[in-house]
Amino acid sequence: MEPEAAYPAARIVSPKVHAYFSRQRDEARGGNGHLATLPDVPTIQAIVDAAFWASLRREEGFIPKISLAFLSPGETHSALLFERPLPLDPGILTKIAPAVERPGIHLGVSRGPAGLAVWGATRAIPSLCCVVEVAAPGLIVIKHHSSETTGKFVNVAVLEGDQVKMVDERAAAIPDCPALLTALLGSESPASWVHSVNVLVQLAVSMRAHGRGGSLLVVPALGDAWRESIVSPIPYAVSPPFSDLAELARADERGDEGETNRLSRTVDVVAGLTAVDGAVVLTDQYDVLGFGAKITRRKSHPLVEQVIVTEPIEGGEAVLVHPEKLGGTRHLSAAQFVEDQHDCAALVASQDGRFTVFEWSSCESMVHAHRIEALLL
Repeated sequence: MEPEAAYPAARIVSPKVHAYFSRQRDEARGGNGHLATLPDVPTIQAIVDAAFWASLRREEGFIPKISLAFLSPGETHSALLFERPLPLDPGILTKIAPAVERPGIHLGVSRGPAGLAVWGATRAIPSLCCVVEVAAPGLIVIKHHSSETTGKFVNVAVLEGDQVKMVDERAAAIPDCPALLTALLGSESPASWVHSVNVLVQLAVSMRAHGRGGSLLVVPALGDAWRESIVSPIPYAVSPPFSDLAELARADERGDEGETNRLSRTVDVVAGLTAVDGAVVLTDQYDVLGFGAKITRRKSHPLVEQVIVTEPIEGGEAVLVHPEKLGGTRHLSAAQFVEDQHDCAALVASQDGRFTVFEWSSCESMVHAHRIEALLL
């Protein structure tokens, strides 16, 4: 077989990823829990390279979905072990991809006498285990578990073609940083992840996944001033409010593991409503009040002319833009809603996969648009 040409982005990103995991390990030492083996720079480069070329192949017409985790069989449990480890080769990865494409399954990669090899598959990986995932053709995400007690992943880098985006660990320190963004950056404790923010993160992921684009407005459970920014009546108002998501979120806070699957399914139901034209209205206690809502400018309030836009990527700068430049009328409406209703938030998914959280920034005295799609992959 002809060897694949080297993937330049893999060479660029591997030293940065190695430095990131080294810093994280230094900070985590002394805590409880087992830390995964730290891959060296050539190992990271080789795994990313193999994943990229595998992403461009097809197996019986299907796009391969692969998650590669760097760990030895001794660092996990309940693993499926191959009698003979497989070479870390794009063609071989493509062949076995259908067997491991379900979420949460990782192909284990470690270094043996013959070099890097795939030794089997597992669902259990330790903290700070370097995971390289094929998200789409030419789209690679490098991530790790935030802890062994939660399934939450923290994205480290996103590679799309020749573009390399390193997630900025310091982005959580920006003024008025939303809790949703803080959680996705891994700056919150596992306990806070399991609680309320978890619901919004799951909703964001599910909204993005259905691919139709959509908007979700988060409004205070107490008070109805937000209705001044919505055309009345809401086409698909819900009465009484749909409370299953709220009840399951509270059960999740109590640690009722049996409710986890129900919560996930209910999140998908609510996120599916955002595919309908208009916006879903959700209280900050997760009661669904309606969907298909049309946003209008609040009486006597100004038109939103500019928003500040940031993305939690190294080297990214805050810019001022007209909200329509972010993606069209859906983004303009969301920005206007937050301009009028400072105690509300708006989550907007684009059909092309972009995802923006609009919140009011008291520090900047204007609407702040947080681009977070790099954290949701």
